[in-house]
Amino acid sequence: MDERRRDIAYFVSFCIEQYKNAKGLTGEEAMTVLEKYGLLDYLQRHFDVLHTQGHRWLLTEMDEFIDKRKQEAKEVKG
Repeated sequence: MDERRRDIAYFVSFCIEQYKNAKGLTGEEAMTVLEKYGLLDYLQRHFDVLHTQGHRWLLTEMDEFIDKRKQEAKEVKG
């Protein structure tokens, strides 16, 4: 694994742990939520910008991303 891919993997792992702890979830529950809304892919694709931010900002960004996806899903259904 090259250095960049390793850095991205560490960053995504950090985000999963932060989300899990902030929401009081198990690792499995956190992964289910993050995968359901495409957040893992988002974190990887936007690593260059996101990894420079603090954990509180990242949690806010993650919550906003999930809220947006939930809203989009409601609009498609209704």
